[in-house]
Amino acid sequence: MEWNPQTLQFLSDCFLHTLSPTPEPRRRAEASLLEASDRPNYGLAVLRLVAEPNVDEQVRMAAAVNFKNHLRGRWAPSASSDEPNAVASPSPIPDPEKDQIKALIVSLMLSANPKIQSQLSEALAVIGKHDFPKSWPALLPELISSLQKASQASDYASINGILGTANSIFKKFRYQYKTNDLLLDLKYCLDNFAAPLLEIFLKTAALIDSTANSGGGSVATLRPLFESQRLCCRIFYSLNFQELPEFFEDHMKEWMTEFRKYLTTSYPALENSGADGLALVDELRAAVCENINLYMEKNEEEFQGYLNDFALAVWSLLGNVSQASSRDQLAVTAIKFLTTVSTSVHHKLFEGEGVIPQICQSIVIPNVRLRDEDEELFEMNYVEFIRRDMEGSDLDTRRRIACELLKGIATNYKKQVTDLVSVQIQNLLTSFAANTVANWKDKDCAIYLVVSLATKKAGGTSVSTDLVDVHSFFGSVIVPELQSQDVNVFPMLKAGALKFFTMFRYHISKQYALQCFPDLIRFLGAESNVVHSYAASCIEKLLLVKDAGQARYNSADISPILGALMTNLFNALKLPESEENQYIMKCIMRVLGVAEITPDIAGPCITGLTSVLGEVCKNPRNPVFNHYLFEAVAILVKRACEKDPSLTSAFEANLFPSIEIILSNDVSEFFPYAFQLLAQLLELNRPPIPPSYRAIFEILLSPDSWKRASNVPALVRLLQAFLQKAPHELNQEGRLSQVLGIFKKLLSSPSSYEQGFFVLNTVIENLEYGVIAPYVTHIWAALFTELLSRRTIKLIKSLLIFMSLFLVKHGSTNLVETMNAVQPNIFKEILAQFWVPNLKHITGPIETKLTAVASTRLLCESPILLDAMATELWGKMLDSVVTLVSRPEEDRVEEEPEMPDLAENVGYTASFVRLFNAGKKEEDPLKEIKDPKEFLVASLATLSASNPGRFPQVISQYLDPANQTALLHLCKSDFVFEDVASSTIKV
Repeated sequence: MEWNPQTLQFLSDCFLHTLSPTPEPRRRAEASLLEASDRPNYGLAVLRLVAEPNVDEQVRMAAAVNFKNHLRGRWAPSASSDEPNAVASPSPIPDPEKDQIKALIVSLMLSANPKIQSQLSEALAVIGKHDFPKSWPALLPELISSLQKASQASDYASINGILGTANSIFKKFRYQYKTNDLLLDLKYCLDNFAAPLLEIFLKTAALIDSTANSGGGSVATLRPLFESQRLCCRIFYSLNFQELPEFFEDHMKEWMTEFRKYLTTSYPALENSGADGLALVDELRAAVCENINLYMEKNEEEFQGYLNDFALAVWSLLGNVSQASSRDQLAVTAIKFLTTVSTSVHHKLFEGEGVIPQICQSIVIPNVRLRDEDEELFEMNYVEFIRRDMEGSDLDTRRRIACELLKGIATNYKKQVTDLVSVQIQNLLTSFAANTVANWKDKDCAIYLVVSLATKKAGGTSVSTDLVDVHSFFGSVIVPELQSQDVNVFPMLKAGALKFFTMFRYHISKQYALQCFPDLIRFLGAESNVVHSYAASCIEKLLLVKDAGQARYNSADISPILGALMTNLFNALKLPESEENQYIMKCIMRVLGVAEITPDIAGPCITGLTSVLGEVCKNPRNPVFNHYLFEAVAILVKRACEKDPSLTSAFEANLFPSIEIILSNDVSEFFPYAFQLLAQLLELNRPPIPPSYRAIFEILLSPDSWKRASNVPALVRLLQAFLQKAPHELNQEGRLSQVLGIFKKLLSSPSSYEQGFFVLNTVIENLEYGVIAPYVTHIWAALFTELLSRRTIKLIKSLLIFMSLFLVKHGSTNLVETMNAVQPNIFKEILAQFWVPNLKHITGPIETKLTAVASTRLLCESPILLDAMATELWGKMLDSVVTLVSRPEEDRVEEEPEMPDLAENVGYTASFVRLFNAGKKEEDPLKEIKDPKEFLVASLATLSASNPGRFPQVISQYLDPANQTALLHLCKSDFVFEDVASSTIKV
């Protein structure tokens, strides 16, 4: 794409039309830009358009956003996948164009207005992520030179643009693992940028001081100066994150002096200018707190000289930080610093008389108490409230971090903290008792302290506390809330009580908890989304409680309340904003997994679930809710139909319309779920299968169905079900060749070849040899071709399992002859190169048994192995079989994890979620053989009897000494085979 007036006009028109409120011109413009983006120099042309001062600013802004996104997709696109279903990667930007963009972008960014500058800064960071510093050595010198010029001119618009860019490209030092390459890059940045950073930081600090000392200064003057200092602090954090650099250690005093000043000095001109001005000062202070917390965590020894001053400064600062939500970030980072100090060797700062009580009184309790913002979130956004409160994502909230500070202090002063908080809890409860209406927040605060300060046992779900006696607290504080007849009064208090019950469920006796179940069911009808969500979560978690490995609550326990429970759960899904409440649906799933599913329960439940499914099919929004919905359907089908197979047809009648909607309306998110449910229903049928499945069979065999890679595992599962339930259907109308075509396509991709083997194994297991015989040589040819190109352990294991299954189903003669028909003597080569050395890698009880039995049959029946010329191969095969059956998996499997192709892996698995409750039952193809060890010994006994004296020398020569001992032990373990020990293992 050449840069000329025509190109300028074309791009200007396109970007102008992308801003059109009318869909048609917008779509045409977007399509034109997408087509143009494949041409060389497109990105350069867009960048030049952004730089044109005569073009409308809105158009230039749209072009800047497009340029940034163009670089994201094409500067370093992922390698194109050989997965046939994968989306092709966009063509990369040519190197000459990249060089021109890198030569222009810094100067253009610095000369742009703030909004466009922000977009170009992000674009520059995209380039820097891939090219800096090795492939862009000119960037840092250019930034430093520009910074020095801007500094001399006190041009803080440019200074902050440069610092913002540096902040973006240095962020990688915070998040990447420490490697030699990363440390070399860090050293390069430190050598060049550490000194200029300190220089601009100190210059700006002096400007802030002189401005503040001369009467406070104007907001317009101070704002860019504070933003500059904030950016310097963030760069400081990045450059110090991996380890303490020598330059920063040498200049620690300069940095720390200014840091402390920002924590102890007020700037009324900014702070009183409105929320934005105060926020800017708070952001700088929060950045300082993060920096000193970093030094406290990683450079404690070097930092200790400054610790006392900073601890006092942070403490004083917290005393002046209001409860306004706009100041949360500062409060949280400041408390985090004190928490880090409390768990360090300098914790003695907290041992002074009155220190811990003061912290509790002035920092913890005020920050734990409910605020208006918390009540608003509770009412207006229940999903976010629960995410923070119940699911533990509230670590950066005042309530949680205040409790973390108490936990930190308790590390060294547990008794003091416990005694103090226990008294505080009693005081709060006494206050509540004095006026239950006015002081309900005191009770909420007491409950929150107990819950948040509870400690979880390592590796378990049970929690404990020393603050209160759980049973007594539950009875006196929690139960009255649960028994309150009005489920809608003081909903936040009700939610806290339900959370306590959930958290301490292991401590509440079964008898006591069962008495509370009717109350929990009542709370499912509460108007508050949080309250009925917490009630559902409490029931669901209670049903997971185990004692000594056994479920504490069983079907008999919930049978008396099951009808009311299911009614209220389904009614809760009709409450406003809870139509897709994942906590309700998860509870439904859990109850159906425990309850006794009788026809009178199954009927209303499947009707209710299919009704919900019909609604979510119209617009799937909540993936978690949808997953639990399908899991609930699957477990209902499983438990009801396995108990009463006659219900299968009724379930099909209910579910087929919904599945038809999913397939016909292309609700692609639900395809994997639908196919898994169909497989589950099909497996519950007895042949002949109902005619309603025939149309699905045709869909299944259509190549179009397999184009979406995310559908593949579910389609394979469904195809396996058809192969098992209707094998005769495959011998009609060329369907078997279609199935084998699917197998070949799956086999050709590294991301789906295992699924291909699932199909192939099911074909071999369920079809007569006469049916598959015409296709067998083609199957071997495909497998050998794949083996030549990709000799991974996983592929070889899959091949061994398939060959073993073929042998036990259709005999060793057919196995050997069909393989050798593809290439003479290839069976013996496969045996020596792949079967014998990789047999020890087989895992899984069914797979181990299958391959052990097949290998034993080869040892004792195959003319190829029993030939006198194959003595070494026979000995090595026996050695592998003994390893397989006598050693545990962890001792013999040394499988190296294979690095997946990222593009294929993501494309293949991203949107497939397996339904646990619709899982396929693993079938044992060798039910008649109980123990592969016994089969090995019996087979060797028969072989030894017919060939006396032939094998002792072979065993002595080719079996590992440990395996000789293991084989001797196997033979002696049953007196029937003692003669084998004496005749076969005479070594």
